[in-house]
Amino acid sequence: MDAELDRGATGPLWLRDPKIAGYVEDAILRGEELGHYQLDTYVVMPNHVHVLLWPRMPMARITGGIKGVSARDSNAALGRVGKHFWEDESFDHWVRDEAELVRIRAYIERNPVSAGLVKRPEDWPWSSASKRSSTATPGCGTQPTGKSACATSSTAVPGCEGKTAQGKAAQARVPVSQREEKE
Repeated sequence: MDAELDRGATGPLWLRDPKIAGYVEDAILRGEELGHYQLDTYVVMPNHVHVLLWPRMPMARITGGIKGVSARDSNAALGRVGKHFWEDESFDHWVRDEAELVRIRAYIERNPVSAGLVKRPEDWPWSSASKRSSTATPGCGTQPTGKSACATSSTAVPGCEGKTAQGKAAQARVPVSQREEKE
């Protein structure tokens, strides 16, 4: 199942549309601008999203914000107002150490290459690799000191409920909803 999702070839492929992918990317970048987290690495794939970040609030709030704003804008553009855009569930995982953090960062940025969408990570326009390559903005992909952790979407991260989780990294993997096919 994970391999199918990572290939970006199953389920609704709304995120292949540059406009829709842009809405999702804008929501991810806006959360960092608002101070909800420090963004490390992200990629918007045709049917899911990966995000690695250091949360400054509970993950449920972060992913709810990203999913809510991007779903509203995307559904409006697609003429799907009021319908599910994202899956309710997503994958959670805490990063245990520096080596795992490096592996997850590389996995996220190489996802479009692994899916056969581009030859190099920086060639995928809806990713931190592309932004770092084109703008050379310091900060994207850097890591503050402290423990790291991984978590996703609408699921709360252990230890983050009701408090700030500064100093811990979280990864979000959010698949597009497949309810459309079932409705």
